[in-house]
Amino acid sequence: MRFEINLPAGIRSRLVPEINGLEMHVLEAGFETLGRPLLLLLHGFPELAYSWRKVMLPLAQAGYHVVAPDQRGYGRTTGWDNRYDGDLGSFRLLNLVRDTLGLVSALGYRSVAAIVGHDFGSPVAAWCALVRPDVFRSVALMSAPFAGPPPLRTDKTADPIHSELAALARPRKHYQWYYSTRAADSDMRGCAQGVHAFLRAYYHHKSADWQQNRPFALASWSAGELAKLPDYYLMDLHQGMAQTVAPQMPSASEIAACQWLPEDELRVYSAEFERTGFQGGLQWYRCRTGGAQHAELEVFAGRSIEVPSCFIAGKSDWGPYQRPGDLENMRHACTQLSGIHFVDGAGHWVQQEQAEEVSRLLLTFLRPQR
Repeated sequence: MRFEINLPAGIRSRLVPEINGLEMHVLEAGFETLGRPLLLLLHGFPELAYSWRKVMLPLAQAGYHVVAPDQRGYGRTTGWDNRYDGDLGSFRLLNLVRDTLGLVSALGYRSVAAIVGHDFGSPVAAWCALVRPDVFRSVALMSAPFAGPPPLRTDKTADPIHSELAALARPRKHYQWYYSTRAADSDMRGCAQGVHAFLRAYYHHKSADWQQNRPFALASWSAGELAKLPDYYLMDLHQGMAQTVAPQMPSASEIAACQWLPEDELRVYSAEFERTGFQGGLQWYRCRTGGAQHAELEVFAGRSIEVPSCFIAGKSDWGPYQRPGDLENMRHACTQLSGIHFVDGAGHWVQQEQAEEVSRLLLTFLRPQR
């Protein structure tokens, strides 16, 4: 199964079988020459390997074999359980690390020059580097900072933040807990405006094109502070995500002017999510909010990422600030952090909104590792 449209010349689509129970769909560039160092690019939600299309060729032209997979739960990768009541444990972070290790081996490599993760791909990349620094020799994180493994918990009481958010004068809920509900997939997949229009509004709302995205650091993990986040992070209590972003649907003229995501490219995303639904990606959030994964990761309490690292985000991206303190704590969690870069003219989708600058930053980071 291949993408027949919208792939730039020099990028190919193929399936890699027998990877931790998956047949993994990947896009790759720089595959013509054997022996090149490998770069792995991991997407987030709701995205695909396709989100890396604009940076793959510049990285390949610099001498790398560049591979971007559709991760477990996404796109044309198969072998994952799409049922809400199915195999949730296969979506835990350490199993996603295992998926990535399996891909490295299947591609014929024993190590990776760098692993790059955006959005929810960022924690997967971070955990790859923390758990197997012998394989993942450097790591670039985008949009979602890594604050280190969770500490060993002695206090098992529930976080009161959700009842506090619901008790605000404008009752609210956190988007990650909404994404963990049974209703989230059907709300988005069956929304009144259709998946294509939903994704257009969602991508627009979180991009630099939405002028109200002017992020700043929050003082604490408290209802009053979190309520300062845009409503795509702190949703109205009784609304779904499709309802939340619908009022921000860009005009026809704004859509026509959107060079970083024209309609034919957006159709690649909407066609895939219309076909697969969103539940595969939502399972990742359920693992994060459910508690069992947290206990599993506590085994690594006190460990840090020891390989060279960097962080890249759009200047208009709220992602680095949505969890107060994470951006600051990353300086301790990553002992060889070479830089924190905020890119002008980009919001959350930084490698798509400003591909040229992201490519430059990645190549500058990679140069000392060659």
